[in-house]
Amino acid sequence: MHDTTPEFRRLMRERFGALAPAERVRMCADMFETARLIVEASLPGGLDPDERRYRICRRFYGELADRAFGRR
Repeated sequence: MHDTTPEFRRLMRERFGALAPAERVRMCADMFETARLIVEASLPGGLDPDERRYRICRRFYGELADRAFGRR
């Protein structure tokens, strides 16, 4: 699904392409950290640290989290 115009997508490609690779990596890391914080805020309180990690991983990686944590 594309919710932007082709001109805007082109402009964004050009802007991101002009960034140094390290800056692009930093931006991606910042966006992932923000997404992780949003996921953490949506979890119920009182989870033990292992359950909290599992649920964050499950939200991002789906069924792969089950295999990584030895569940199901």
